[in-house]
Formats: sequence, C-alpha cells, structure tokens
Amino acid sequence: MPNRRRGEVALQLGGTRYTLCLTLGALAELEDAFGVEDLMALAERFGTGRLSSRDLLTLLVVALRGGGQPLSDAEVAGLPLHDGVEPVAAALADLLVMTFGGGEASPNPPSSQEAGTSLAPSPGTTR
Repeated sequence: MPNRRRGEVALQLGGTRYTLCLTLGALAELEDAFGVEDLMALAERFGTGRLSSRDLLTLLVVALRGGGQPLSDAEVAGLPLHDGVEPVAAALADLLVMTFGGGEASPNPPSSQEAGTSLAPSPGTTR
C-alpha cells in the first residue's frame, strides 16, 4: 500500500498494482529527460498541461522506478492499458500535485476530465 506521506501513489495496470513515487533521483532523471535546468523549470513544464504520450511514458517510467519497480523503458511501454490512459494520467496528475503542489493530494485522484487538460498545477498554485 502506498504511503501518501512519502508522496507515493498507487496505479493498477492489468492485474498488478504499482507504487509511483518521485524521489530526488527520479526528479533529477526527469530534469535530464526533459532538458530543464532545475525543479522550477520542471514544475513549469508539467504545469503547462501540454504533455505528449511520450511525456507520460517518461514520467511513468521514472515514477515506477522511484516507487521501487526495476522496469526498463520497454517493459513500461508494454504494460497493459485495459482501462485506457485515463487512470495513468489521473495517477500521474495526483503524483505531480503531491510533488509540486505544496501539499498532500486528495484521497481520490481527479479523473482527466475533472482535471481538465492540465496534469499539474501552475507553479505557485495548488489544486
């Protein structure tokens, strides 16, 4: 069971429940992957709400590794999406809010419709 106080979020894919977490190492990996200089730039990047499927995949890979899953990029890309991309986007949005939003996210992560097109709040705001 994920520990929300440590910034962990659960995600069910196929028959497996995963823990997502953005550790300091995961954040450094994201800075490198997105070519940004610092955490503020990373928060601004996610705050735009304009993320491609490749961006979601990168974020998911890093968050799974941060949560303790030693999966390769190819293994994560091959995980089943039986319920579509919405649960993945909602879990990642929840994770980003917990990491960059300055507080604990809601116990029930918003659906992508409720969250609109943004996966994270703009820097300096909370959901």
